[in-house]
Amino acid sequence: MELSEGIRPEYLKLSDFTAQRIKDFLAWLEKDKGCSPSTRNARLGAVHSFFKYLQYQDVKGLFSWQSILAIKSKRVPQREMAYLTVEGIKLLLKQPDLHTRTGRRDFVLLGLLYDSAARVQELIDLTPNSIRFDETATIKLIGKGSKVRCVPLSSAQAKNLKKYMIEKNLLDKENLSKPLFCNPQGNRLSRMAILNVIKKYVGMAKQIQPELIPDDIGCHSFRHSKAMHMLEANINLVYIRDFLGHSSTNTTEIYARVSSKKKQEALEKLNPGIIKEGKSSWQKDKTLMSYLKELQRKY
Repeated sequence: MELSEGIRPEYLKLSDFTAQRIKDFLAWLEKDKGCSPSTRNARLGAVHSFFKYLQYQDVKGLFSWQSILAIKSKRVPQREMAYLTVEGIKLLLKQPDLHTRTGRRDFVLLGLLYDSAARVQELIDLTPNSIRFDETATIKLIGKGSKVRCVPLSSAQAKNLKKYMIEKNLLDKENLSKPLFCNPQGNRLSRMAILNVIKKYVGMAKQIQPELIPDDIGCHSFRHSKAMHMLEANINLVYIRDFLGHSSTNTTEIYARVSSKKKQEALEKLNPGIIKEGKSSWQKDKTLMSYLKELQRKY
């Protein structure tokens, strides 16, 4: 495979890398390959990492490397966060068939995914050893960077989980290290398997009350939903941060911003026509405006 300049990869030299060629490469990614701005930015991030290292190893080419490092990432529009209302969660949890073993497993899985706000990989990694049925039931989650956090469970979720574990013999000593949720072969569920479970019941719930089920509901939507419901219950942002396992409240604040936006939309629906675009009536009062301008000039 050759570059558009006709240089084979094995013959590339550092001098061949220029800011313009990097820009051309990024443009090719988007226009010809059809990559998204996010993918384009990820590739640029890798290029930047290399040239940040290179500027300390080859100071002679420092000007060129700095020119490449000056290439900016593209602004990516933030996607609307998909989450369920409390009514949406209740509707979804009514869908699994509790007369079947698979239905009972899925019911507990969906409930735990919401109640614990676990990331999907955290859920996959769970074993019976991770659960404590003390006065307050807790679940131990191992998150990003192997950070461990203990999350309390609601009494209803703890009751459902315990019933499921008794049925599966997961409280027996010899089974304490087995996956909490597994497929018929006894192996851990994959991300795709869990997503398929979610999509199955989302589709069923959507047929009943489509207005309660937003588009693009996936594994992470349960985590978003729990965080939003905690915020709406006036729980402190610091506690929500610890519950979610975020390293900083900066990450958690996205829920506060979304919540504020939703509150504004709700207010506008409740008060149609009260706030109108354009100049306020006092701005049209020429006498008042002249007085304000004179006041500003004096002071």
